[in-house]
Amino acid sequence: MTQPVNLNRFRKQKACAEKRRAGDENAVKHGRSKAERALEEARADKARRDLDGHERE
Repeated sequence: MTQPVNLNRFRKQKACAEKRRAGDENAVKHGRSKAERALEEARADKARRDLDGHERE
């Protein structure tokens, strides 16, 4: 005889898997890698230093 299936657990696992799939999709679509974030921060720092270097006394 087979084991009974807990339908509530099955439903919750399915919902959790769907949320995780949607989150992974959004991360790929909207996320940036660590290298991209570091490059953007470095460029912003350089732009800020260049601007401060042109400041009049």
